[in-house]
Amino acid sequence: MLKGISPVLSPDLLKILCEMGHGDEIVLADSNFPGASIAKRLVRADGLSVTALLDAILFLFVLDSYTDPLIMMQVVPGDRLDPAVEADYMQVVRRHQPDTAAPIRLERNVFYERARHAFCVAMTGESRIYGNLILKKGVIP
Repeated sequence: MLKGISPVLSPDLLKILCEMGHGDEIVLADSNFPGASIAKRLVRADGLSVTALLDAILFLFVLDSYTDPLIMMQVVPGDRLDPAVEADYMQVVRRHQPDTAAPIRLERNVFYERARHAFCVAMTGESRIYGNLILKKGVIP
């Protein structure tokens, strides 16, 4: 048992967060994301929303200040985007790191390719579409 660490962070995820270095990326994936076929490292966070996992991670994790540290997927033409998804994520981000810019958006296949190179994919139970978020780890000042 450890004090001060969110119970939503599994031992496997804590190890991964610790092993990540500056510039490494982690994908917080929604439940529709093809994580098992894309990930170099896959960790399960079933039953958790991306928002809950993001809040726990950002208590321990500094976002990169040298580049865009947040990345989301662009909406495919014909699909509808729920703006509450990004708004919910940014509310959590700003609570931890208030000066962080809104996520950049990448075309779907470009996002998947970026995820293939991520340090880890964390599969969540997030059910909202376009709920995937890539975080780029920064340097602790």
